[in-house]
Amino acid sequence: MPPRQLSRHRVAQSALVLSLLAAWAMPATAAAAPRLRCQIEQGATSQVLEFAPVADPYSVPAIHINTGFHFKAVVIGDAQRVQYINLYTYYETDRRMLLLHEAKYQAPTIQTDPARDALTGRNYLYSPGRERQFQYGCALLEVNP
Repeated sequence: MPPRQLSRHRVAQSALVLSLLAAWAMPATAAAAPRLRCQIEQGATSQVLEFAPVADPYSVPAIHINTGFHFKAVVIGDAQRVQYINLYTYYETDRRMLLLHEAKYQAPTIQTDPARDALTGRNYLYSPGRERQFQYGCALLEVNP
């Protein structure tokens, strides 16, 4: 083969080898990732929310739940481990957001097949003045992507 064709042939061969290696390595890199799964009940509604780890706690928004409650789960870490989890529950009054509850978990352990509230237990909170009940429980587990 002329040198130019030989060079193209080697480049194509190298690309094929690299793509095969990447395909072979893919299942190893597609490991389970940590997720915080919370079951939230307020009024007559129940919902399950999942939260992935993030690097910036300030980028996490509070989620509006039904009648005036807001829930925020800050999971700091990466795809391999969780450094800490902070949970916040707010109630929206006419004038401002009122913090009802804050919980912190340092270096929580990921569990296989956990109960729905294995990390936090079951929490019951009440809105000021109106006595509306808000319940939540969370578990830290691994989820396949």
